[in-house]
Amino acid sequence: MTAPFSVLHVCIGNICRSPMAERLLMSAVVGVVGVEAATTLVYSHSAGTGSWHMGERMNPPAANQLRQRGAVDTGFRARKLLGEHVDASDLVLTASAEQVDYVLALRADAAPRTFVLGEFGRLLVAIDLDSLPPAATDPAAMYARGVALVELVNKARGGNGPRPQDDLDDPWGENEAYFSRVADEIEATVRPLAAALVARGA
Repeated sequence: MTAPFSVLHVCIGNICRSPMAERLLMSAVVGVVGVEAATTLVYSHSAGTGSWHMGERMNPPAANQLRQRGAVDTGFRARKLLGEHVDASDLVLTASAEQVDYVLALRADAAPRTFVLGEFGRLLVAIDLDSLPPAATDPAAMYARGVALVELVNKARGGNGPRPQDDLDDPWGENEAYFSRVADEIEATVRPLAAALVARGA
């Protein structure tokens, strides 16, 4: 795998949680380095374990949460997760532990770089970012920093699995307030992740 650093987000249908995570991460990166640099440094994409919604736009309440938070909701189509998506990703973040199992059934060798989103966020706060290669706008340097970050977070979990509270609740069919809470939980991980990857002085 080569630059840009690739982050794959996974949920069930790829119309609610993983699209929000995909776009909120990129929005956070753009907020640090700008649109032009962001696309050369980080590639954020998503897929679902099920095929029911393939080709569909994201769920309207999810799209609304993105617009409210200044993220882009257009140009999205749901897709089913394939092994090749995992192969092409440097970090895989799932909505729940169940989807970690699905990812690893496709690609067992992805275990060191696959986490429940909340699990990754919980472990990230314990990482010494000063031990990483310096943040840079050079894609190769940023890629090296991202890979090193994932290795450190994997080491921090010490072979332990995710906790039940690391899962993201599925907001499908729920009201706007429910979607807002889930989007808040997503941002609680993807914003620190973006800062760890590209923020100056991170």
